[in-house]
Amino acid sequence: MKKISFLLITLLTQIGFCQNFQSEFLKYCETKDTLNQSKILKEWKKTNPNDPELYTSYFNYHFSKSRKEIIALTTNQPNGQSLTIKDSLNKTAGFLGSEIHYDKSELQKGFNKIDEGIKNNPNRLDMRFGKIYVLGQTKDWQKFTSEIVKTIQYSSKNKNNWTWTNNETRNDGEKFFLSALQDYQLQLYNTGDDKLLDNMKEIAKEVLKFYPNHIESLSNLSITYLLTKEYDKALDPLFKAEKLNPKDYIILSNIAQAYKLKGEKQKAIEYYEKTVKFGDERAKKYAKEQITELKK
Repeated sequence: MKKISFLLITLLTQIGFCQNFQSEFLKYCETKDTLNQSKILKEWKKTNPNDPELYTSYFNYHFSKSRKEIIALTTNQPNGQSLTIKDSLNKTAGFLGSEIHYDKSELQKGFNKIDEGIKNNPNRLDMRFGKIYVLGQTKDWQKFTSEIVKTIQYSSKNKNNWTWTNNETRNDGEKFFLSALQDYQLQLYNTGDDKLLDNMKEIAKEVLKFYPNHIESLSNLSITYLLTKEYDKALDPLFKAEKLNPKDYIILSNIAQAYKLKGEKQKAIEYYEKTVKFGDERAKKYAKEQITELKK
C-alpha cells in the first residue's frame, strides 16, 4: 500500500508540474515572450520529456518563431490591408503591404517535434491537424495532401477513437474528423489553382476507400471532374450519392448542372425540378432561374 501511495503521489506531482508548465508557456505565448517560452520548454523537457503537450508546445513555439512579417512593394495587391501607390498620372503603380514569410530551418524544427509527438501519440488528432494547418499556411500543398491521406488511413486503424489536447477523448470522433476534411477540401478549392484539383481528387478517393457512403466526398470527387469538363465521370459519384440520399438538394443541383454542361437540357430540367422540391429557399430560387433559362 505504501508503494502504491508513493507512486500515486509522484504521478500527481508530475501532472501538476506539467499543467504549470503548460499554463506558463501559454502565458508567455500571449505576450510573445519567446525568451521565456524557450526557458519553460527546456525546464519542461527535463521534468517530463514525453509529455504530449510538450510536443505541441514546441511545435507552436517553432512555428511562431518561423513566421516573419515584412513590408514589401508589389505589383499585385496583397491580402489584407495595403497602401496603393500612384504614379504621376494617378495610375496605380504598385501596392505597399505586408507579406508573411517562413524560416524553413525553424519550421523544420517544429515539424520534427510534432512528428515525434505523433509517433508517440498516434491518436492525438490535434497534433495531426496542427501539422496540416501549418502546411496549409505555408502553402506546401503536396505535403498538406500527403498528411491528410496518412490521417485518413490511420482513422481506419483506430476506428476514429481520437484524443485531443490534454488527451481528452473526442466522443464525436468520426463526425468531427470527416467534417474537418471538408474544410481542408474547401481550402484547396479556394486557392483557385486548377493544379490542386488532383489533390482534392486524391483526398476524396482516399476517404471513399474507407467511408464509401460519405456523400460530401462523392460530391467533392464529382466537382473535380466537372471543373475539368469530364461530365460523365462527374455523374457517377453523384448518382451514388443520390441513391444514398435522394433528397439531398446539393447533389440534385450538381447533377442538374452536369447535365446542363453536357447539353442535355431535359435531364437538367428534371433535376432542377427535384432541387425546387427539396431545396432551401436559395437553392429553389437558383433552380427556378435555371429552368426558365433552359426552357427558352
